[in-house]
Amino acid sequence: MTTQFYDSLRPLFRPRSIAILGASGDPARIGGKPVRLLKDFGFGGKIYPVNPNHETVQGLPAYASVGDIKGTVDQAIMAVPARLAVQVAQECAAKGVKSIVAFTSGFAEMSADGIAMQERLSEIARESGMRIMGPNCLGIFSVRDRSWSTFSSSVEMVRPKTGPIGIVSQSGAFGAHFFALARERGCGFSYWATTGNECDVEFADCVRFYAEDKDTKVILGYMEGCRDAERLYEALAIAHANGKPVVMMKVGNSDIGAHAVASHTASLAGSNDVYEAVFKHFNVHRARTARELVDIGYACSFGQYPKGKRLGIVTISGGAGVLMADAAADVDLDVAPMPAKTQARLKKLIPFAGTRNPVDTTAMFYNDWSLLTKNFDAMLSEGNYDSIASFFTSFAFSDALTDKLLEAIRPIRKKFPDRPMALSIFGDPKNLRKIEAEGILAFEDPAQTIFALSALARLHAGFQRKLPAPPAIPAKTPRMPKRALNEYEAKRLLKRAGVPAARESLASSPADAAKKAAAIGFPVVMKIVSPDILHKTEIGGVKLNLGSQSAVRKAYGEILASARKAEPDARIDGILVAKLIGGGVETIL
Repeated sequence: MTTQFYDSLRPLFRPRSIAILGASGDPARIGGKPVRLLKDFGFGGKIYPVNPNHETVQGLPAYASVGDIKGTVDQAIMAVPARLAVQVAQECAAKGVKSIVAFTSGFAEMSADGIAMQERLSEIARESGMRIMGPNCLGIFSVRDRSWSTFSSSVEMVRPKTGPIGIVSQSGAFGAHFFALARERGCGFSYWATTGNECDVEFADCVRFYAEDKDTKVILGYMEGCRDAERLYEALAIAHANGKPVVMMKVGNSDIGAHAVASHTASLAGSNDVYEAVFKHFNVHRARTARELVDIGYACSFGQYPKGKRLGIVTISGGAGVLMADAAADVDLDVAPMPAKTQARLKKLIPFAGTRNPVDTTAMFYNDWSLLTKNFDAMLSEGNYDSIASFFTSFAFSDALTDKLLEAIRPIRKKFPDRPMALSIFGDPKNLRKIEAEGILAFEDPAQTIFALSALARLHAGFQRKLPAPPAIPAKTPRMPKRALNEYEAKRLLKRAGVPAARESLASSPADAAKKAAAIGFPVVMKIVSPDILHKTEIGGVKLNLGSQSAVRKAYGEILASARKAEPDARIDGILVAKLIGGGVETIL
């Protein structure tokens, strides 16, 4: 049974009929590519090209307007100029279209006029109940439903396979990039969505949809900023409750990056420390690179998680074993030694092997492949490791070596199906797919092999703990006055609720201000206090870095004069004197 929220987004993610507004007969154009993809990739629903200048588009009957379509339209793709976007959205709402995917750009990321048009799109979505993704997005697709509502070329060459990974990205091009990386990695997908400027459907909404969707088991995201923290918290809480790992790349951490975010999708990047805390709270793995994002998502898609941190390492190279042991120490995995009796028994099998952990089988297994089976079995049966990592270099370039390797370790995979097994191996993709088909992870880099297992162990531990409950609301809460509060009054209420602020006092005269400044300690800041004056700096209502009583008395008179000149009818409750504080994070409530 699905929720009302899920059902509101179903026509967007799983449409049964799609109209293309601004459809083109040229398959290479933005309005033509989705028509071709829907036709060629086997979309099973209705396709309605809309273009008043053509009777047919790419062999399909065309309609002069969306209103001329007789049937129900679950989703409309908007590929029209920005100047027509509001009109087209209104026509869609009047028709009863259930959702829009807006490719169109030129909104809040561009100008004040663009902001106004985007706000109008938001109003249309709210008033009609029609969900809008974008504008300025690259689109959306459902692999299972073959609904390809995108003009991205990333799906053209190699059709993605169905699988458990849902992708959401606030950047279209980068979302296409890491989708393509994941596809080449062998991953399968449920959905892919790019949210653009988010006039209605936000990044958090997509995360929640995936968290509630039965076919999505892993959520990958690229995020620049968050417009509604509560929506994100709720989405991540649902993902946690449903045991779905979320792997996130959050950018805009530097000042330069934050400015780039604002110009890209008109988002505010936010404090990096805040995002770190949120991700830790909700058991989100934060990826620092596209490769990490893809690799951890790939590892999660196998659905196997170590129950603890004990790691066994089997290698055919002593050097690779040392590298992997070092990597394990870096990520807090426990490369505990094998039991002494087991080490002695393995020494009898290969007298010059390393048997402590890492276990180095040397090249002797070429003469007897059962030695691999026996070493793996000993590690998991007697060493009781939670996961196992192995190094087999470029074996996958050889069909024969790949088959021999699988024959040796397949019995172990069947005997210990709940213990993650990861190989550091590379070669022919078809042989890597053979290995993965046995439920075995494959990575090129030995260190990345270890890092992935560590990430899986951390995610598993995070799912075992319940999310902390929010603080209980006190039985007695401050009574709110039935009038507008000034800054000083609001801060006093917050202080009673446990929210600290800088030391401050309200002054009613120049002498009173000087006395209170001396008690607080210099330097101080002074601000006009009035419920009618919201933008204090602009009217000369703020003075900074005052270092003496005489400076405070003078500033009092100047602030009062400026405020009365700028806002003669404003109610003035006094002037706030507060300790000047530098650094830290500014919080707006």
